[in-house]
Amino acid sequence: MRIAGMAALLMAAPASAQGLNAEQADAIVKGCAAHARAKGHAIAVVDLGGHPVAMWRMDGNAFGMMDFSLEKARAVAAWGFPTSGMEEAVKGTPGFADAPHVVPVPGGIPVFSADGRTRLGGVGASGEAPADDAACAAAGIAAAGLKSERAR
Repeated sequence: MRIAGMAALLMAAPASAQGLNAEQADAIVKGCAAHARAKGHAIAVVDLGGHPVAMWRMDGNAFGMMDFSLEKARAVAAWGFPTSGMEEAVKGTPGFADAPHVVPVPGGIPVFSADGRTRLGGVGASGEAPADDAACAAAGIAAAGLKSERAR
């Protein structure tokens, strides 16, 4: 297939086949911010390769929190399950804590397509209590019409 033909094929592929897109990532960060209006989260949305697609630092967020949210997002993009699960896995799996992209603190949530069948990337939120960070990330995913768990 010629290069022009491959480019046309990629452009014609549905968004879910290409991964998380900028419009979805924007909807996620806006959904997170709407959920946590009075709080100060840093929000990072990454694709499956861990590349940032959208990031937003809410007012009042402390230095370093954006970096932490990005690491949470990259961790779930790499592993495919929430960072809250990594917290438990570190306790029960020798050596897991030393594996790449392990963040054993809640606040990182994977992003799946609207039907829950395709993993698209990850969201990380940081700056508040870990449970608040996780709730923020999950709310953003839901606001974008996507899923935070794989369909069974």
